[in-house]
Amino acid sequence: MIPTQPKVLAIIPARGGSKGVPQKNLRSLGGRPLIEWTIDAARDAACVTRVIVSTDSRQIADVARAAGADVPFLRPAELATDTASSLDVVAHAIQMCPGYDIALLLQPTSPLRTSADIDAAFSLMRFTNAESCASVALVDETPWLMFRLDDSGRMERILPPWPGGMRRQDLPSVYTVNGAMYFVMIAAFAENGQLITDETVAYEMDPEKSIDLDTYADFERAAAILSANRPE
Repeated sequence: MIPTQPKVLAIIPARGGSKGVPQKNLRSLGGRPLIEWTIDAARDAACVTRVIVSTDSRQIADVARAAGADVPFLRPAELATDTASSLDVVAHAIQMCPGYDIALLLQPTSPLRTSADIDAAFSLMRFTNAESCASVALVDETPWLMFRLDDSGRMERILPPWPGGMRRQDLPSVYTVNGAMYFVMIAAFAENGQLITDETVAYEMDPEKSIDLDTYADFERAAAILSANRPE
């Protein structure tokens, strides 16, 4: 059960190292460091009680503090590797910052997610009394039309044929987790250690806003979207 006035801890993970785009979290997007877009969205969200950045980088910590986020600790080295998971980072942040009811994971590589998205997802979680909420986006591809190849190159269906028909318009819509945000009741996370379970409700975002910045091309695309949507 979600409390009447829950305390929400927004956690923004921002590791210093990045293989694809060096210093990705500090790279300029629309004239601002990438991480600032997520910090601003979190700070502007009515449901968020506190915004923290979990980082191993003093440079990122300085930028985050200047943007209005708290950096109550520097992430330990074992949580700053390529193998450290988001689950580990969330668990560590919750341990370091006790006293909250809900954790909100916001990846800084999703700069087009807004404070309105955050508040709408939170409202959905409360309305449905779900223990967690994850943002998703509709995808064009469908697993009913996908195949594996065996050792001889022959095709094996990923899923058996859909009983309602195999035309694309007959198949169910499918969604992918876009990584923009994850809400989770901290009590539930303490029990199962997961952000997504059978009790997770989905908040659908526009595919264009669901862009996850991982390459230089992603930055160019996000910059173009921001430019196109900027008021004259």
